[in-house]
Amino acid sequence: MSGVAVLLIAIGCADIVRRLTTRRWPAVLTGPLVAVTVAALCGLWHLGDLLLVGIAAVAAVAWQLSCNHAERVGGRRQAMPLVLFAVVLAALIALSGFGSPVAGPVKAWAGWASVTGLESADPTRIMLVAGVILLQLMTGNQLVRLLLGSVGSIRPADEPQPSDRLKGGRLLGPMERLLILGLALAGQLAAATAVVAAKSIIRFPEINAQRARENGGIGIDDVTEYFLVGSFASWIVALGGLALTAAG
Repeated sequence: MSGVAVLLIAIGCADIVRRLTTRRWPAVLTGPLVAVTVAALCGLWHLGDLLLVGIAAVAAVAWQLSCNHAERVGGRRQAMPLVLFAVVLAALIALSGFGSPVAGPVKAWAGWASVTGLESADPTRIMLVAGVILLQLMTGNQLVRLLLGSVGSIRPADEPQPSDRLKGGRLLGPMERLLILGLALAGQLAAATAVVAAKSIIRFPEINAQRARENGGIGIDDVTEYFLVGSFASWIVALGGLALTAAG
């Protein structure tokens, strides 16, 4: 699963760069540069590794370009980056047998660092967990936003948005996903489900209050759909990342 780890880390870093700058090319270049750097640090230089790293690098560039295009055109075309992400991820999982276990400086660091349990952990899984953590940040927000746009829960940029009535979603989403992932990795899956329930309870008064302040064409149905679709998509990102760490 080293190729999957490289993909997630490359895309995760590129998405962070894209949100920090208004220019497109820094993020486009970040993906392949991070992929090559991670491959070097993990000692992934066998022929099979080069194939997987090459796929991850190209996919990182394609992801950035497709996301930029999807945000410009809007509508159902926003599903295309989602399809791209799913296809590349599935391909790297299917081809994971070509990859080598993580070695190089990362393996040496894992054995040297005085962190309880780290010296005995599988370096490949360490990198996979790192990639999954990055997935929960800006990439997770991007995946949720693309899904919302593809089903029509996000309106054109010049119109009022359901998200205008639910503040803090872009910050709460990553925090929620990281909390679910962290609790599940610690073996506290029941506590992770409590987070899901707590979010629904806390958000309900805010959604219900929308009945008293509908304006700009944004009604309670729009806000409820936005909340439900966005929440389920966010939870799927967190649980999907958890499944990857278990498979790795």
